[in-house]
Amino acid sequence: MKKLLAANRSEIAVRIFRSATELACRTVAVYANEDRFGVHRFKADESYLVGEGKGPVAAYLDIDSVIDIAKANKVDLVHPGYGFLSENAAFANACEANGLNFVGPSSDLLARMGDKIEARKIAEKANVPTLPGTEDPIADPSQALKIAKRIGFPLIIKAAFGGGGRGMRVVKDPKQLKSSLEEAQGEAQRAFGNSAVFLERYIERAKHIEVQILG
Repeated sequence: MKKLLAANRSEIAVRIFRSATELACRTVAVYANEDRFGVHRFKADESYLVGEGKGPVAAYLDIDSVIDIAKANKVDLVHPGYGFLSENAAFANACEANGLNFVGPSSDLLARMGDKIEARKIAEKANVPTLPGTEDPIADPSQALKIAKRIGFPLIIKAAFGGGGRGMRVVKDPKQLKSSLEEAQGEAQRAFGNSAVFLERYIERAKHIEVQILG
């Protein structure tokens, strides 16, 4: 029987366990100390403390701890869920290097597309239309203001290495830029372990069309 570890928490992990059980996989949960009474811990066949002493978010970003748990308990597959390490190329690479099957894109693909700034560059090289935005991470507020005036308002600050709405702030007034930049950077660091953000023109009342590709 294959054994699958969900490198996530709460309802995300529970849904992974449900699907894994339907596929006849034994399930393994990891939990931060603050989540020791969390439901996902008790929905798995096995559960282990991850990132001891690192806090309720940083614990799930502890790549070495997740890998150690997986290896020590003979895990076959590691599913990142979404958020946390799901778009982290270093995590996917660590799984591959340790003989663990990463349930997701290859580390090479994540390195190119998990980084939203790099993904923009790839799209532009392929002549895919993109919104006006920055080509490199933005950290300095004064630099951000100069570039923002070129891009135009409203604009959106986005986490370069995350998703799910974390590390994102819509800015409609230049006076809001500095505080919004700091908030987005802080949230990105806490959620994804990387504070890099970029700017992009914000489209109001846009229609969201998403295409899923499996390969």
